[in-house]
Amino acid sequence: MKVQYNREDDVLTIHLSDGAIDHAEETDGVIVHFSPEDHPVLLEVLEASDFLSRLTKITATAQPGHVVPL
Repeated sequence: MKVQYNREDDVLTIHLSDGAIDHAEETDGVIVHFSPEDHPVLLEVLEASDFLSRLTKITATAQPGHVVPL
């Protein structure tokens, strides 16, 4: 797995595998790129600074043993 952040575009990219990309779907500011076999290959988190800020706040206040929705 390889993770990259592009500050200029504010996009967090997570490479899950080196597979070929066939198509992509976007939902709630996340683009998931899929292989021809419909396996996720690449994730792009749009407006990543907002996402990471919320994630940091949530993890800082999360209680042990509790699941916290993002």
